[in-house]
Amino acid sequence: MGADTMSNERTVVVTGAGRGLGAATVKALLAMPYTTVVAVSRDLSDILRSVGEARMLIPVELDLRAPEAAAELVRTLGKCRIHALVQNAGVLHKADMGAHRRPQLEELLLTNVIAPLELSQALAPNLMGDPPGHIVHIGSMGGFQDSVKFPGLVAYSASKAALACMAQCLAEEFKDKGIRSNCLAIGSVDTAMLRAAFPGFRAGTTAEAMGAYIADFALNGHNLFNGKVLPVATTTP
Repeated sequence: MGADTMSNERTVVVTGAGRGLGAATVKALLAMPYTTVVAVSRDLSDILRSVGEARMLIPVELDLRAPEAAAELVRTLGKCRIHALVQNAGVLHKADMGAHRRPQLEELLLTNVIAPLELSQALAPNLMGDPPGHIVHIGSMGGFQDSVKFPGLVAYSASKAALACMAQCLAEEFKDKGIRSNCLAIGSVDTAMLRAAFPGFRAGTTAEAMGAYIADFALNGHNLFNGKVLPVATTTP
C-alpha cells in the first residue's frame, strides 16, 4: 500500500448504526474511498443484511446504556485513530403532560445525553491528532433554541437541547487536544422515528440524502466549524 493511500485512510465511528439515519450514514461513509466504519448498535442485523460483508465495516453490537459500554468500545478499538465520531444513537419519548414517568425519562436521558458524553470522554485519546478528530452530535430542530415546539415532545426536545449545549462545551474542553465538536440540529427526515413522532406527516428529505450530508460533514466539517449548533432542515417538522 502506497504512502498516499495510507495518508488518506480514515476511520469513523457511528452509533445508532442499525437502522434509519444511522444506517444511511454508514452506507454513505462506506461509499467513500479509504474509509473504515465502526458501526455501533444494539442490533446490527438490518444494516448487515443491507451492506453484506463490506470489507471496510467493523460491526460492534453494544448497548450504550450499559455502565461499561464506553470502556468496552475503547477496548474493541484499541489504539486505532478515530477521525470522526458520529453520535447518532437516540430514542424518542412522546407523552402527554401528566403521563411522563421516571423510568422512561431516565432511559431517554441516558441514551440521548449521558452516553454521548461518556463516549466523547472515553474516545478522546483516539480522536486526538492531526487532522483534528471530529465529534458530530446528531441533534434535532426540536432542541434548537427558539425553533417551533410541539406538544408531547417536551422531554425529547429537552434532551436534544442538552446534547446541543454539550457539543459546544466539548469544543471548549477539547480545544487544546486536536478535537473539534459540533451538533447538527436535524429537521424532518423520513425515518421511523419521525413517523412515530408525527403520524401521517410526510418528510421531504430522505434518510439517504441526510445520511450523505452527515457523512461528508463528519469528515470535512471540522475544517470550518467548531462548537457550533447548525440547523439542517427544510421543514420543521
